[in-house]
Amino acid sequence: MENSPIVSGYGCYGATNTGQAPVVQQGPAMFAPPASDFQGPSAPPSMFDNVPGYEGTVAGGGGGYLPPPMPSVPTPQPQPGPAQSNWDIPSISEDTAKEALGKYVSSKCCYSSAPVKDGVITNMEAFNTYRYRLETFIESRTTEWSQEPYHGQPVDAYTQPPPGPWDIPANAPTLFKDETKVIKVPNTSSLKNCHICLGIGRTPCKECVGAGNKICWVCNGGGKRLSGEQCSHCQGRGRENCSHCNGMGSKECVTCNGKRQLLVFINLKVIWTNNLEDYVVEQSSGLPVANLSNVSGKEMLRDTQYMVYPVMGFPDPNLVRAAERLVREHQAKFSQTSRILQQRQTIELIPITKVTYMWKGSSHFYFVYGNEFKVSADDYPATCCCTVM
Repeated sequence: MENSPIVSGYGCYGATNTGQAPVVQQGPAMFAPPASDFQGPSAPPSMFDNVPGYEGTVAGGGGGYLPPPMPSVPTPQPQPGPAQSNWDIPSISEDTAKEALGKYVSSKCCYSSAPVKDGVITNMEAFNTYRYRLETFIESRTTEWSQEPYHGQPVDAYTQPPPGPWDIPANAPTLFKDETKVIKVPNTSSLKNCHICLGIGRTPCKECVGAGNKICWVCNGGGKRLSGEQCSHCQGRGRENCSHCNGMGSKECVTCNGKRQLLVFINLKVIWTNNLEDYVVEQSSGLPVANLSNVSGKEMLRDTQYMVYPVMGFPDPNLVRAAERLVREHQAKFSQTSRILQQRQTIELIPITKVTYMWKGSSHFYFVYGNEFKVSADDYPATCCCTVM
């Protein structure tokens, strides 16, 4: 019996393939539209109707950040923060300095402890350094089309106008902590045919291009081995059923899970972000400012309000100017596309002590800094190079 050509078209979509080789002049049949590489969360915008109140906000599958509505009452003005009178702390003791160096050396496998035991401290100089930190905790909102396979969920589009993006309640998380929440916008859900499989529920198998069979890898499609014997792997057909689709030529559509229809709706993404900026007053100790990012200091000022007012009464004019600039920039920048929920400003005094000591007739130094008494000792005189074999 001669091989029958595979009939193309949607009428045979999903039928089990016989495994017979197609007629030579006829290419592999396609049982469905060409497979798509679409992987994104949103279907093409052309599939969706404009939703009242959301026109243009979800164009292209996703919208940008939505500015909050103008407040019905005047925006509260920043209130003056508390003034601080005591802006200094005493330096550390010699015992504390030696103990800090000892812990530092013991953490290094190639450092000798001799300078710690025998070194004599000759000078300790304090460089108290101030760090100003401003945090602005904001809420931003953006919308995007989303979809999920339809299995009987409520369809509520056009039953009544949907609430606006900023009218949907969303409880803020812990203040000054980043978090994101996704909320399905009510009254935006509608039913559409799946745009990947065109409502069929199945897509062509990419491995066999929808044919259901592939060239036999043993005989390379010839039906016989090199010895002239019939190929036992494909029984002389020259082709074998595709293992990826079990000879069907198609697979269940991964977008609609074979349901043929999608529930499409608008998702509201609510994003809470803590925007933090530091300013460290320059000091002349010689310790790189980058070292200070991993330590804490003594908190001299903490001011938390809806909108803070730049610090007052601080003795260093550079910090005062930096605080004024950061407060002004944050309030101008973040109020345009988001809602400011809270601001917090702090001033920490980070102790830095430069310790100079004598060992074997030579002078050396190291730094002890932060509440953690961390040590920076690039000048340590008793190190060696070890090679691990």
